[in-house]
Amino acid sequence: MSNSPYQTLISAQELQALLSAGPAPLLIDLSFDLAAPEAGEQAFAAGHLPGAHYLHLDRDLSAAKTGHNGRHPLPEAQGFARKMASLGLSQGRQVVAYDAQGGMVAARLWWMLRWLGHAQVAVLDGGLPAWTAQGGALSSTVTVPQAAHFEPGPALVDTIDADALQARLGQVLLIDARAPERFRGEVEPLDAQAGHIPGASNRLFKNNLQADGRFKSAELLRAEFAALLGLRQADEVVHQCGSGVSACHNLLAMQHAGLAGARLYPGSWSEWSADPKRPVATG
Repeated sequence: MSNSPYQTLISAQELQALLSAGPAPLLIDLSFDLAAPEAGEQAFAAGHLPGAHYLHLDRDLSAAKTGHNGRHPLPEAQGFARKMASLGLSQGRQVVAYDAQGGMVAARLWWMLRWLGHAQVAVLDGGLPAWTAQGGALSSTVTVPQAAHFEPGPALVDTIDADALQARLGQVLLIDARAPERFRGEVEPLDAQAGHIPGASNRLFKNNLQADGRFKSAELLRAEFAALLGLRQADEVVHQCGSGVSACHNLLAMQHAGLAGARLYPGSWSEWSADPKRPVATG
């Protein structure tokens, strides 16, 4: 499995072929609703891809909140690696992450596994709806995980913290994945202040998707991001959003488009806006 080709997206058809060929990939359901944090787990219990395990954005993909570290701070890497090993992650095993939210939370797991040095992870393109549209069955049976051994390797992704980002404002291309009205500061349903980090560009993560909920082609994504980048290289890009979740969707889209090397600001707007000393822009 170590040379598996699936490192960004996998289609429902490709996943069905992978499951019938064996060995089975590790399937992780990340369905989640920010407005109703238990809804995703309830949906998982009602029906999920056979053999899939559930991870909860708040409990499993985030550390404890302090009020100063954002709404979804990254967990400690070794602890997260142990959690993944307890579900069956081993070196080189293909992981397929999916949700019913256009890949928003699945992309966070994709990024986090790359953060642990695990390259063989892909997001199910179109998520749960694409699976059922392809005739894929759902199950309400809870699969008992078979624990495996997993050691994190060198990170395949890079991050930047708030202080380093503030020192480099104007030098990096900052891309904010939130909805345009939140970016402009017209509404702020979740965080301390409305607005955005000065100098940021706005690309709503949903703009990576077609009308059917699947990702746009790699060629189209490349053209759209190239228009944002101008003369900059991908490694001059920093992605953020409200709390470091939907920003991973833009990172996945860039990676799928062949634009590797962009960084994540994990604290994102929720961390930035909690510090009254940091600059804020609106409009």
